[in-house]
Formats: sequence, C-alpha cells, structure tokens
Amino acid sequence: MTKKQKKTLYRILVSAVLYAAVAAACALAPLPWYAELILYLIPYFLIGHDVLRKAVLGVVHGEVFDENFLMAVATVGAMALGEYGEGVAVMLFYQVGELFQSYAVGKSRRSIAALMDIRPDSANLEGADGSVTAVDPEAVPVGAVIVVRPGEKIPLDGVVLSGRSTLNTSALTGESRPRTARPGDAVISGSVNGEGLLRVTVSRVYGQSTVARILDLVENSSLKKAKAENFITRFARYYTPAVCFAALALAVLPPLALGGGWGLWVSRALTFLVISCPCALVISIPLSFFGGIGGASRCGILVKGGNYLEALAHTDTAVFDKTGTLTRGVFRVSRVRPADGVTEARLLETAALAESYSSHPISKSLREALPEAPDPRRAADAREIAGQGVAATVDGHRVLAGNARLMEAEGVAYTPDDGIGTVVYVARDGAFWGSILIADELKDHAAEAMAALRRQGVRTVMLTGDSEAVARGVAGQLGMDEYHAELLPGDKVDRVEALMAARTGKGNLAFVGDGINDAPVLTRADVGIAMGALGSDAAIEAADVVLMDDDPAKVSLAMRIARKCMRIVYENIVFALTVKGLFLLLGAVGIANMWWAVFADVGVMVLAVLNATRMLAVKDLPLPR
Repeated sequence: MTKKQKKTLYRILVSAVLYAAVAAACALAPLPWYAELILYLIPYFLIGHDVLRKAVLGVVHGEVFDENFLMAVATVGAMALGEYGEGVAVMLFYQVGELFQSYAVGKSRRSIAALMDIRPDSANLEGADGSVTAVDPEAVPVGAVIVVRPGEKIPLDGVVLSGRSTLNTSALTGESRPRTARPGDAVISGSVNGEGLLRVTVSRVYGQSTVARILDLVENSSLKKAKAENFITRFARYYTPAVCFAALALAVLPPLALGGGWGLWVSRALTFLVISCPCALVISIPLSFFGGIGGASRCGILVKGGNYLEALAHTDTAVFDKTGTLTRGVFRVSRVRPADGVTEARLLETAALAESYSSHPISKSLREALPEAPDPRRAADAREIAGQGVAATVDGHRVLAGNARLMEAEGVAYTPDDGIGTVVYVARDGAFWGSILIADELKDHAAEAMAALRRQGVRTVMLTGDSEAVARGVAGQLGMDEYHAELLPGDKVDRVEALMAARTGKGNLAFVGDGINDAPVLTRADVGIAMGALGSDAAIEAADVVLMDDDPAKVSLAMRIARKCMRIVYENIVFALTVKGLFLLLGAVGIANMWWAVFADVGVMVLAVLNATRMLAVKDLPLPR
C-alpha cells in the first residue's frame, strides 16, 4: 500500500470512529439541529474535503460533470435537508470505494512494474587495457565489449566473445527453462546471467536493444484504447450531464406540477444523483484491459494496446506461416536409406563430402549429421548443377548428390523416396547408393497448439513457400483445416486478403509469422502476431501482438487471455448498467433511499473492480495441453 493510500485509510478509520461517536451521542441525547450539524461536519470535512475541493476546481475549469461534482452536490444537499448522518455516510463509503479502486489499480501497475525490472541499471564496459568500468547502457557503442558477471542482467544485445553460462530469460519469455550461452551465441538484453562470467561484443545500441523495445511497447500499450474503452469514455461524457439534468428536473418539475413537496422531491433528486455516478464503468473497464495487458506480459506475450486485445478476442481464423513458426526452420537429416551393400554411415559421409564446398542449408545439414567434420581434401572437382544438386570426385570416385532430376539427367536408375521433406539422392560411379531425407522439424507444441485453437473454435490455415507435398504432410501432421503451398511473400498477402474477403461472419483473422518476409502480411491481417520476434526487427514493428519466444502454444494462450478480458468487460457493463437502471427507477419513485444509493454507487463499483482484478490472475492460466 502506498503512502497516499495509507493516509486515506487513516482518514477513513478516524472519520468512521467520529461518525459512530456522533451518531451514538445524538441518539442518546437529542441536540439542537445546529449542534448536531456542527458535530457531523467534523467527520464530513475530514473524509470529504478533497472531494469538495476537486468538485470546486472542476467547476472553475469547466469540467463540471464528474463523480466529485455528483458526490459533492448529493452530500451537501443531504446536509441541507437535515439528513446529516446520511450525508456523512455517503461520503465515507465513497472514499472506501475510491481506496479500494486505487489499491486495485496499483496492484495492476505493480504487475507491469515487475516487467519493468528487466531494465538494466548499468553496463560493465571493458577498456583496451582490460579494466572494467560501470557505465550507463546508453553510452555503450556497437562493437564494444562488456562483461556480465554471474547474477547480473545482460544490459545490451550482443554476441558472446568468451565464457560459458546459462541464461534465465523468464522475464522476457515467461518460460523458466534456461538457455545456454557459449562463444558465438547471440544473447539478448534483459536475460539474467547464471553461473559463468561472459564477455559480450555489443551488437546494438541500447535504444534498439530488445529490452528497450519491450519496455517501449508495454509503456505505450495503454495509449491504444479498445472500442469498449472508447465507448465508456463517450458514454460518461453524455451520461453524467444527462443524469444531472434529470435530477434537476426530478427536484423541480413534480413540486411545480403538484404544488408543493419540495423537500421530498429534492431528497429523491439527491438520491438519484448518488445512484447515477458512473464510477463502476469508468474505473473497471480500463482496469480490465490494463490487467489483461499486464498479465499477458508476464506470460511473455506483449499486446500493443487494448484495441488489439479486443480484436484478438474476436478472432476466428488463425493463419500461420510454416518455416520458423510451426517448424524450427532448421533442416536436419531425418532418415537415411542406403542401397544394398552400402552402409548408412558410408552413404552419409559420401554425400557430405560431395557437398563439402557448398554453402547451401541442405549441404550444411548433411555435414552436421556426421559425428566429425569431413576432411574437404578428400573431395575435388566439385561443381554445382543449378536446380539439381552437385557433382564431385570423392576419394577418386565420381559422386552425384541431388534431386530426382539429377538422377534422371545422368541416367541413374534410382529408387524414389516419397518422404516429406527434401530428398537427396546419391550415386557413385553411375550406381545408385541410396537416398537421404532432410526435413524441417515441427516445434514441440505445434500439434497441441493447433488442437487447442480448434477447441476454441478457431479455424487454422497454413501458408508456405514450400512444395505441395511438404505442405500437405505438415498440415496433415498438425491437423490443420487448410493449407496453401508454393507461395511467394507477395502471394501470402493475396491469400490473406482472399481469406478475409471470403469471411461470412464478423470474426477477425490473425496472421502468425516471423522474419522480415512476413512483415507485409502481419500488417495486412486484422491481428498480426509475431512469433520468435526477438530476432526480427521488422516483425516486432509490424505486429500487433509479439510473442517473446517461439512457442506456438502462446497463440492459443493469448486468445484465451483476450477472451477472458472481454468477458469480464461485458460482465461489468451489463451488471453496472442493470443495477444502475433499476436503482435509478426506484430512486425516482421514492422506494430507494440514500442508503440504497450508497450500494448502487460504491457497492457496484467495488464489485465491478473486484471482477476486473481477476485479469491479474492471468499468469495462473495453464498452457493448452
């Protein structure tokens, strides 16, 4: 609890004691009206002086119709009508509600502040003579070497120059699993170094670092309001003056028409004013979105504004890029099929030697599949055959390694391999030696993520530039509703636009992708979700939602968070308006008195805020299984 909140709580307790003492004294020994008024004014001014001051300043500055004005008019009017106890009680309970609301908002802000803890305090800059000086991270240039000791936050993005350690990235990704760091590995700011000393070469200045971009996204997310928030703002702007004039009419018109009863109708008008205060809506709706954004941040999901959280809640189609999003984007040897008389080890070694001079990802995956790096001197006369593969002399034998077109062009009788992925056929001296299947691995939670989305009623679509066979196989493994293969980056935009045009309902379309080539599609979709965006500036800028790791399960979790947030928002709107409408009617006809009005205002606000604070428990939502 903050110092200001503690001071308010102290005022409430003292005022409540004084109020109870005055009420007891007046009940035991009736006092003249002026003495009773003076006694009640002591707790009234103690608890309500700030409300009265804000009401007067609002009138002076032209901002008349707010909750302070309503409370001031209602309580001063109650005092003027001789309802001293009720006037003090209304102000007292109003301040209790305000304290509760302040505490709830503070708790939500502290959840955001926990994320802000990733901001580095300093960087240990290594000098040319080996000395280490603590400096401001913003003063460290690209190419400088910084030292990160065990337990310290990595202040800037960079590449490990020396040292080995494990990194805790939970503050960034929401995942507790540590990541290894060794020489040559890229490391990101905001991670916490484990047990080893690291020397890191800085690759980005602080303003462009991961931690700076994350903090900027979170701090500015509240500027982009959802439709529901804008509705409440507009609603309060017209609603409050309307109920003020309605209360005035209730106080004046019936006595004029009936020829008397001014005190009765003025009392009803004041009760009407207290009931009408829109605090529950004005406070609880933004708090719900603020809590949703903060809770999602703790799960490693950055939502750039309440409007995107609302759009995500209404998403019924999720379109995924394949490579790097549903798959790891790392090609590995998944199967080796040697011909008769050839061992798997000899087949793999021969293919790797033939490809030893190539920089193609397929060639790299073949070399990495060997327990030891092949000696490139065993291969000679290597040449690439465009669109087919390579030809080389390995240990004095002519070796071919490539696709089916290469085998056909060279007249090699080969055995077709229908595996899902890239097939490398190998021949030596014109004889077929076997085939090697190289495939991109699915991510660990990809299948579970698609199943979770289907349970949420979301249609899943995959777009890829890969071949029809590969796309069909991956989509089948994941159980996706639809797929489109052999697409260029521009084709992906066209396909997304076609999917959006074919919609029959009001649901939104979300595109999930990574990398610079997905930026145009991320921008075009109703909701752009960047996967693994730590490594892609273009994706993090273009996306509306940024997942701080590359786990596809976070897409489903983000939608669940968004839907929970909107459910709470709608619950509060319906509850507050229903209770307000009912009590306004009861107050106008004289059934609801000032005590009922206290519940209709403060009680409804407390219940709505309590409901909104459920968003702060979003961290406890389990990942879909």
